[in-house]
Amino acid sequence: MTSKLAIDGGTPVRGNPMPGRGHFGSEEKAIVMKLFEECIAQGGAPGYGGAYETQYEQDFAQFMGGGFADGVNSGTNALFVALGGLQMEPFSEVIVPPISDPGGVMPVVFVGCVPVAADADARTYNTSVDQIKPMINERTRAIVIAHIAGDPVDMDPILELARSKGIYVVEDCAQAHGAKYKGRLVGTMGDISAFSTMFGKHHCTGGQGGVVFTRNEKLHWQARRFADRGKPYNIPDATGNVTAGLNCNLSELGAAIGIAQLKKLPEIVRRRRQVAGAIDQGLKSSKILSIGWQVPQTESSYWFLKLKLNIDAIRVDKNTFCKALTAEGLPINPDYRHIPSEAPWFKNKAVFGTSGFPWNCSEYKGPKNPQFKMDNAIKATETHFNLHFNESYGPKEIADTLSAFEKVEKAYVK
Repeated sequence: MTSKLAIDGGTPVRGNPMPGRGHFGSEEKAIVMKLFEECIAQGGAPGYGGAYETQYEQDFAQFMGGGFADGVNSGTNALFVALGGLQMEPFSEVIVPPISDPGGVMPVVFVGCVPVAADADARTYNTSVDQIKPMINERTRAIVIAHIAGDPVDMDPILELARSKGIYVVEDCAQAHGAKYKGRLVGTMGDISAFSTMFGKHHCTGGQGGVVFTRNEKLHWQARRFADRGKPYNIPDATGNVTAGLNCNLSELGAAIGIAQLKKLPEIVRRRRQVAGAIDQGLKSSKILSIGWQVPQTESSYWFLKLKLNIDAIRVDKNTFCKALTAEGLPINPDYRHIPSEAPWFKNKAVFGTSGFPWNCSEYKGPKNPQFKMDNAIKATETHFNLHFNESYGPKEIADTLSAFEKVEKAYVK
């Protein structure tokens, strides 16, 4: 006999909240106290661009297997700086992800370019070469690839297409620290990449932060100048600021936290894969639930766990099913319809007053009121939901998660 669901007044599988990450510990406290003690002794305050930021950037580049890193003050600004470093002409088109945080698309218009949304592969929240290829035209200058949920996009076909057209590839790795595609870390395959290091990401630099990474030294210096008001980094004979830019600098305090956090990142990713793998195995006998599809030969770093629900095999809608799981004590997000091209700011061209810039400018030769078909992205959001979990989950949390799935499935399966 099926036990009574918690949503109907029964006893929930999980009576206590799931454990927190234990993200910060003595390591972060020690390095921050060291920085404070140095500042007190010197009579100053933590700045930016000093020894801690230099160390953090070196450590990050080493984690990525070599290259150039620049710490910045948010993931949104990491993408802004990466795009700014490309020095694209105004009104260039930039292909953007179907599903992303708004900060994964908004920077495009703030570098004077036009975002063009590619649809998703219907099996995932991510795009693919089949959706990108029809969006390319003579105005296309860059493609932003977001590895949503920590699941890598199928990069090789996209890279081949982009290189054949002379188009930049920018990887948005905000949700995918340490994820791998065919043995390669995400962020190392495109021309330049952006990472978010806000407090909730795999590793962080405090409340907000980000990193711009590239193996192209020229792009590194262009981006670094753009991130700091055009200061003439690596231009010894310059007499002043060489280009316009904003102050997007990471602080020494954030960098100090990042140094300690980065040491923990490999273990964080390993544990997340371990927990996700155990849940995957536990769902093998389910008639309605499975881990969301991932590109072959990839290793997700699981910022959250995307789950596919066979809606035709249950007696309720997805929202009801997810509410029942939440009542059993699971941290569930039933809807991830974060489709930037559906947002009011995008549809209303609400960027610079009522000008409609950049779409409405006569210099832009593309459509003034573009409409993007997001059928696959919508389908993906309608057939999937997200389980939030973290690296501190142990056998008890995994068992409770699987028990809650089983309990709700038995209650609602046809």
